Amino acid sequence: MKKATPAASPAAYVAALDGWRGRLVRRLRAAVRAHGKLEEVIRWGHLVYCSNGPVLLIRAEDQRVLFGFWRGQRLRDLEPRLKSGGKYEMATLELREGDSVPEATVRRLVRAAVALNRQAGDPRRAALTRTSGRRPKARRSPGRAGR
Repeated sequence: MKKATPAASPAAYVAALDGWRGRLVRRLRAAVRAHGKLEEVIRWGHLVYCSNGPVLLIRAEDQRVLFGFWRGQRLRDLEPRLKSGGKYEMATLELREGDSVPEATVRRLVRAAVALNRQAGDPRRAALTRTSGRRPKARRSPGRAGR
């Protein structure tokens, strides 16, 4: 995969895509954004949606579009094509030209993924706890310094 300058905004990311990848990313993005309770950002060069930490990503590559979930291994009952990989409990759906995901399935996945982050917290912090065997240190608020 070639290195590219990250898009200035989510809208710019989508606008730069053409053909089947553009159509697929626009459909996925619309279904994800319909949830309404997600922050949409460009992170790591692609679309990332956050709610109490990262929830999901949409990444367009030359020959595929990845639709991934930080806690996706827990979502495989909703979408069996999700494949485990990477850090955390990541699982990703690899979509190629001609593939699709029903909008209702996207919405169910998003609802379930947001609920998992609400219940279990930020997946990045949970992974730190699992790998180190101890709880992350609480951050002090500026008003409590010196107490």
